[in-house]
Parts: sequence; structure tokens; C-alpha cells
Amino acid sequence: MKKMLNKALVAAVMVGALAGCASEEDTIIMAPVPQVNSEFTPVGQWSTSVGNGVDFYFSKLSPEYAYDKVFVASRNGLVRALNPENGQDLWTVDLEQDVPARLSGGITAGYSQLFIGSENGEVIALNEETGELAWRAPVQGEVLAAPVVDSNLVLVHTTEGVLVALDQLTGEQKWVIITEVPSLSLRGNSKPATVSGGVFWGTANGRLAAAIVERGQLIWQQPIGTPQGATEIDRLVDVDASPMIMGGILYAVGFNGQLTAIDLRSGKPAWKRSYSSSTDMANDGSRLFVVTDKDHLVAVDARSGTELWNNKQLEYRLVTAPTMIGEYLVVGDSEGYLYWIDRFTGEFVSQQLVDDSGLAVPPIVVDGGYVVVTRNGDVKKLTIAQ
Repeated sequence: MKKMLNKALVAAVMVGALAGCASEEDTIIMAPVPQVNSEFTPVGQWSTSVGNGVDFYFSKLSPEYAYDKVFVASRNGLVRALNPENGQDLWTVDLEQDVPARLSGGITAGYSQLFIGSENGEVIALNEETGELAWRAPVQGEVLAAPVVDSNLVLVHTTEGVLVALDQLTGEQKWVIITEVPSLSLRGNSKPATVSGGVFWGTANGRLAAAIVERGQLIWQQPIGTPQGATEIDRLVDVDASPMIMGGILYAVGFNGQLTAIDLRSGKPAWKRSYSSSTDMANDGSRLFVVTDKDHLVAVDARSGTELWNNKQLEYRLVTAPTMIGEYLVVGDSEGYLYWIDRFTGEFVSQQLVDDSGLAVPPIVVDGGYVVVTRNGDVKKLTIAQ
């Protein structure tokens, strides 16, 4: 059976006792909560909940804002559609059946439907207006990354190295591409990215793959990381972060790999920089924002790869993927703090404790504010007072 390690365990192993001759001092130490003089304090507009959330399981079960609704889900199968103005329930469906639902990949909206994956190797489609089940389709492997919709297909990347395309109306499998999965890998998968008829995704063997969406034809694979070292831990090179596309350039980053800019026309690298990460990136149009494997926040010039700033104050706080809210870069951490960062300088602008159960995913922007979902299933809409 494939062995997987979550981000925290991998970090501990790499710098802890299993590194060989490490001393007792060579252990993971979470940085203390930074002291921030907050320039503003967000105001709560409404609060509700979605079951027990994802609890302490590994999960990227992010909420979704589409069709004038906020969609949220819990690992145990509860899915809710909320009115973004007041948080009132528009519909609720429970996907728990004879076995635990174990929802983990999603939510993705498209074609008037919602698509959610599960650790049970299943993709589920719901009607966005009513929550009615449209179809359930089995796939090979756990679905930990959100599905992607394109060309009337639902594209799903699984833990077995499978990229599968399902018909959005029926869930029928249209094509499948299988890539190699090493015996040891991080627990996570790259969410695919699509543009101009192509689909791009990171693989567990350290590559970025490209294929034609319509027929599932593999075009090329570009190495993002090369296995190095004597142990399997040292040789982990997963590309779990979703590729990011800006203009004609695709950006990808790998664990023990590199941040790489690839020209989409040629498939060749434009530049490479040494950053290790398994977390999705953000951008503001000219800068890339990366969370490294040590939870350092880094800003990189998108054209040249030049590092613009590096904030190390959240080291090993298990930081969420970054996101842009207005002019600010925003991340959360495992103790439930939300941090607002000046995108030009990397300095903290504001900080709030949202919920001590912790944050697994970043907030999402909605009309009139943003929505944050905590690990224990609290759902809150907040806004920055003017």
C-alpha cells in the first residue's frame, strides 16, 4: 500500500530524530504568535456551522462562492448552500450513506452543479439550486484535491496518480491518464489547471504534466524536482501545489523541488528558483506568493523570479494557502489566527484569532466581505470596516 505523510510529519522527520544523527535540539519548534499592531479589526456579519467541519483530518475542503450562494461541506457528508447576505440555509443535503462520506476534494461549481470528491474514491455531483444528487462516480484512488471543470468534463486527480475525465452530465468516464507514484509521497494532490484546451497538473514523481483536455492525450512532462539523497524521505519530490497560469506563463512549485516558470507555447522553463513547497500559490498580477515547506511567506517577481521579500515569522505554524483579499495577502494557521500582510513589503498589517480549532483552508471572497470556515465547522462572514 502506498505510504503517505502529511506536511507536519514530513517536516518533523526531515529535521528531527529520523534524520540520522540529529540531536534532541533538532526538533520542530512552532514560531510564537507574532505581535501585530492591527490597523483594522474585521467585523462579523453572520455566523453558522457545517457539521463538525474537517476536524483534525488532512483536508483541503474549501468553501465555494458561485450562483449567488456560499457552498460549504463537512468531512462527514453534510453540504449546505447559504445565503451570502445573512447566512441563512437555502438547502442542506447529507451524503453520508452506509460508510462514512469522508469528503475531502472540493467544492467546485460549474455547469449548474457542485462537484465534490471523497477519500472513498468517489466523485459526487449535486444540483446547485436544490442540492439534489445528480450522480456518484467511482474513481481510482482518493480524491484529495478539488475537481476542475472544462469542456463539459469534470477533471479529477487522485492519490493513485490518475487524472480522470468524467462527463459532467452523467459521471461517465471519458478518458484516463496514469502517472507514476513513488512508494512514499506526501498526502495531497495537485489540483489541475486548464487553459486554451490544455490541462496541467503536478505529479508525485516531481513532474508537471500537460495533456489535451478533449481527448486526454499526454503532451509533455517537465521536471520540477529531481530526487536526491540517500533515504526515501530525502527523495520526496511531490508537486502537490496547483499550477498557476498568468498570461502565457505557467508557474509550478514542488516539495524538495523548484519554483518554475514555464512558457506554455514551448513547454520550456523561462526561469527556476530554489523553493520547496506543497501549498497552492497566490498572485496579484505581477507577484507570486509562496508558502514554503517551513511556512515562510515569500514574494517573487513573476517575470524574473527575483525574491522581493521573505517573512519567516510564521515558521512551522502550519499555514494555509495564501489568498488575496482586496489589497492584502491573507493566510491562516493551525491555531486559528488570520494574518493580513502588506503584499509590497511582507509586513503584517493585522491579525485576528478566528477560532482556536484552527484553519485548514484560506478564506474566500464574497460580495461585501469574505467567508472563513474553521476546522470544527464554524462558518463566518466578516468584512473590513471602512
